[in-house]
Amino acid sequence: MEPVVRIPSPLATPLVQRLIGTPPPQAPTTPELIAAFTTWRGADAPATPDDVHRTAADFVHLAAEAHTAPTTELAAVVDVLTRTLLAIGELDLTDVDAVRLGPQDYARRLRGAVQGADRSLTPSAAWFHDELLVAVCLHVLYHFVRRSPHIQRHMAERASRIRQLIDLNDAEAAARQPEQSQEDRDFEAAYAEEVVRQHGWLTIVGVDLANAPDRWQLEDTYLSLEAEESSGSGVPGEPRTVLLADRALEGHERVLLRGVAGSGKTTLVQWLAVAAAREGARVPFVLPVRRFAREGFPAPDEFLHAIRHPLADQAPEGWVVRTLLAGRAMLLVDGIDEAPEATRGELRNQLRRLLRIFSGNGCLVTSRPSAVEDGWLAQERLAEEGFKELSLAPMSRDQVTRFIHDWHAAAMSDDQCKEQAERDKLKEYEQRLLHSVRIYRELRQLATNPLMCGLICALNRDRSGSLPKGRKELYDAALEMLLQRRDPERDVLYADDVRLMQGPRELLLRKLAHAMVEEGVSELPRERVVAILDGALPAIPSARAEGDGEKIFRHLLHRTGLLREQAGLSVDFIHRTFQDYLAAKEIVARGQLPTLVEHAHQAEWEEVIRMAAAHARPEECADFLERLLAAAPNLRRPHVNHRRLMAAACLEHVTELDPAVQQLVHDRTKNLVRPTTELAARSLGWVGPIVLEQLPDPEQVPSDQQALLLAITATRVQDDAAIDYLARLRHRSALSIRLELARPWRHFDTERYAQEIIAHLDPVGLYFPVSDTAELAALRQLGGRPWIQVVGVIRTEELLDGLEHEQLTHLWVTAELADTDMSWLTRFPNLSVLRVNPRLPRVRNVPEGITITS
Repeated sequence: MEPVVRIPSPLATPLVQRLIGTPPPQAPTTPELIAAFTTWRGADAPATPDDVHRTAADFVHLAAEAHTAPTTELAAVVDVLTRTLLAIGELDLTDVDAVRLGPQDYARRLRGAVQGADRSLTPSAAWFHDELLVAVCLHVLYHFVRRSPHIQRHMAERASRIRQLIDLNDAEAAARQPEQSQEDRDFEAAYAEEVVRQHGWLTIVGVDLANAPDRWQLEDTYLSLEAEESSGSGVPGEPRTVLLADRALEGHERVLLRGVAGSGKTTLVQWLAVAAAREGARVPFVLPVRRFAREGFPAPDEFLHAIRHPLADQAPEGWVVRTLLAGRAMLLVDGIDEAPEATRGELRNQLRRLLRIFSGNGCLVTSRPSAVEDGWLAQERLAEEGFKELSLAPMSRDQVTRFIHDWHAAAMSDDQCKEQAERDKLKEYEQRLLHSVRIYRELRQLATNPLMCGLICALNRDRSGSLPKGRKELYDAALEMLLQRRDPERDVLYADDVRLMQGPRELLLRKLAHAMVEEGVSELPRERVVAILDGALPAIPSARAEGDGEKIFRHLLHRTGLLREQAGLSVDFIHRTFQDYLAAKEIVARGQLPTLVEHAHQAEWEEVIRMAAAHARPEECADFLERLLAAAPNLRRPHVNHRRLMAAACLEHVTELDPAVQQLVHDRTKNLVRPTTELAARSLGWVGPIVLEQLPDPEQVPSDQQALLLAITATRVQDDAAIDYLARLRHRSALSIRLELARPWRHFDTERYAQEIIAHLDPVGLYFPVSDTAELAALRQLGGRPWIQVVGVIRTEELLDGLEHEQLTHLWVTAELADTDMSWLTRFPNLSVLRVNPRLPRVRNVPEGITITS
């Protein structure tokens, strides 16, 4: 039960700390006897029973200010409460015992230890004492939860319930102060400035070279990405609504945003935070999950401390709670996938409870796609909380072009490009890269991700236009650039007195990455990082000769460009992908590749497993793949299938492998690539081109439903090899198949897909999708089509130039428009139907004679 008397936690916490000592530097990991850490017991106790009496008086007066209390008996209540609190040090209970009892029963145990202490009180005073004691006990238990990792880990449900009761207390207290105080307004202004200072900068991969700026104004370099919302209709080929990702919370109060590693999720969070801070309508709270993944979702009064915000100690008591209660907060929960899988569900439940208590606040949760399964919203009941699910779309060709241009513009502004000759070189590299991205499929696919596109730009510059092929080769070259060639080629030879070559630097970074992956975290405490380096140095003579772990850490932090330090307390890699790549290399070097089999069914290990297979020697890789394919009676069938599909996915990254093992992978997975449902068909796409070799010949499949499932799988492979397979479905007349074949155009080579697929689809009743100007031009070369669907964010003038004016009869807009004024449609004399998805802003000034549908 909830306490009737409520005391806000910002006021109660310091009082409880007078009673219960703070945890030792090494936080307790087992149950503790409560009597051992009360502040008034023992020869060296910092407090006395008189101090407990003063604390009891403070509790009584706090409660009396907000609740009806027997004012003539407050002194007597203080005396009784003092005796009851002193019983905390007498009972033979551990902190775990107390949390298990809960506030009501724990209060009952304390009263039982001082039976008769309240005889002198009137019934109303005794009632006030008992209810106040329950409130005090709640805060004492909350203190136990916060100080004990053992309770957080082994009593997660109980700990969560106590946090929820604390939130309710704080909400009740804040509700009695509806007006924002001057102190709150002043702090909010300072907080907004700090948000802009912290998050208003962007590091562009590969540009932060020596003697050049290490960060760039976010507003100058931010690329507005697109997010897709599922139509929810369940109709195959039905398009997704396309929104500008930075406006996601304008149309939806709560959003779960999926995006692959490097797709721009964290940058989007930065953009939303800065925009909100500047506008002032909402107060943004950027909450990186890695900061509190093991402790659980923080209570509101702990938000700023949990993320180590520099203004945490300056916040007025209860400010966060008051902001939430007013419905003015924007919670930006970044990286739910960075929590261990075992705790992810509890984090979600804690967030749900928080949003139920404090309704009306905006909330964005980001995750890698595979870490949040399809249907996660419905299955885990986040949908009940009003969440919508969006997916960050790969960058379109136009966006890739803009990114490359912006990257080079930023590079031209650094100190290394003062000379016109250097600027001319960069301009030449930019044009070469734009040409390469257009004609080379591998580069084109890699460049649709902002992180990879940045790496490609950096390497193109570093190698004077000579680029590596494939993802592993790209990261190998990036590490060579960052760890070995960056400083010498920029004449930065004496930035510090540590002299390390690429090999030792990479080895040490691998140790850190390996520890993070093994411990299931994305960051480590600074002291832990130094300890890992100290432990590794004896085996690396060249590094050991340069200094201790602390000195080497500072060198790696400042000279490699791969690490960053958060508030001087924790360390992580600049991107999770670097962590996974280096950890995989270390696992292979240690001969631990077989141990990855135990994790092969877990989504957060997928990138590590793929990269480990790429690093392994042929014999090691063969043995590893055979282990993935072997029977696993202790696993559920979906997990066994996941392992086998991982084996198939690894083939894409393997350079050399015994043909017999390749055949074994094909044999063991061929029955897994016979989709029987649309969900199964979609899920096969991530495996890669190998799926195409296993799928049956589409021309031999008589049923349109079976052919549709094959089309769904092949279009999601997103490799140009799929075009040959899909071409054998292009003459099918079923509208569902034609819709599915037209839908993924943006993921393939524009011209080739237009010629081999789009040109052959029966146009009757089919909306042809266009996502960018390249597709508009390709469709125009085919003579245009009467039914057009706009599935990308395209400017009005581009649509006017790209669409066939006389031929267009039906226009379907499923992407956000920069301008909702549709008067420009008068230029299309035969247009009769305008279809607009209802989730998009309402259009205006539609010419007469055009029917609007949704």
